Amino acid sequence: MASALLHVTNGESAGATLRRTTLGGEVLAWQDALHEGPVPRVERSELVRLRAGFLSDCGWGDRSALLASLERRDRLYTGRLREGAQVVLWFEHDLYDQLQLLDTLALAREVGRTPELIVVGSFPGRRRFSGLGELSADELETLWPGRQTATAELLAEAAAAWEAFRSPDPTALAECAAHAEELPFLGAALQRLLEELPAADNGLSGTERRALEAITAGAPTPAAAFASAQALEDAPFLGDTWFHRALATLGEGDARLVETAGGVLRLTEAGERVRRGELDRVELLGVDRWLGGTHLEGTAVWRWDHGARTVVAPLGDRQRERPSASSAR
Repeated sequence: MASALLHVTNGESAGATLRRTTLGGEVLAWQDALHEGPVPRVERSELVRLRAGFLSDCGWGDRSALLASLERRDRLYTGRLREGAQVVLWFEHDLYDQLQLLDTLALAREVGRTPELIVVGSFPGRRRFSGLGELSADELETLWPGRQTATAELLAEAAAAWEAFRSPDPTALAECAAHAEELPFLGAALQRLLEELPAADNGLSGTERRALEAITAGAPTPAAAFASAQALEDAPFLGDTWFHRALATLGEGDARLVETAGGVLRLTEAGERVRRGELDRVELLGVDRWLGGTHLEGTAVWRWDHGARTVVAPLGDRQRERPSASSAR
């Protein structure tokens, strides 16, 4: 007989602790880094196929095994919802979790069922709360009485944000980020996602900008740069594998922005000029990356104006205006 209770959470760290609680039920880890790779508006079967392929290419495992795991995940989740089981979503405030939360809520709305939510951004006694995975079984149990049933309005907001995230045009995503009301952590998380678009002034993503800042401040190794960059995040969400992937991209080719000299990371001259806004990272290195449904490719790409908090449409082959080397100093 199927369990009458299903816990859904971000990964195996929190999932393993949930299994040690006295709450009972099954535990399902969502297991996807939706802030990286393609998440376009396609049928669910095609989406999980794309995600399995991307994650496999990034070293997460065998493609067919990943596909089977994602398909089992979806079947278990939607099946328990349809059976009328108590389904409780356990997620955090950061971007990694908020995108998984949108995915699970949008699926629940499609099924026509209502899960319960435990979504937290802090915990008593934790000055810098890093997530559910750092809590003990007893601490997780203290969150149980505070769970809330998803309202129709909350499900509608989540579904709209999930659609906007999967759009090839990030304009609607910026609207969702600015006007999220039902999900208290969603607006800030989507703002952080939009920062991953190339910046309007120098073409750096938010992760790349923090990496260059960390190296400029003296981080000598990729591991040290990751730790320093994480400290610059309001809500850390990035695993070290994804950070090192971004850093490696900045170190490729003749126009690279970072390099190692004497075993120590440093910015190249081009890296320094990009950091100051004199040169553009995308024009130097190009880009081929997905953010949800938006494919950033070549040099004519969507950008993010951090000061104005708005997306900037691609300019095609027109020359972008940017500060001259003399005026930027």
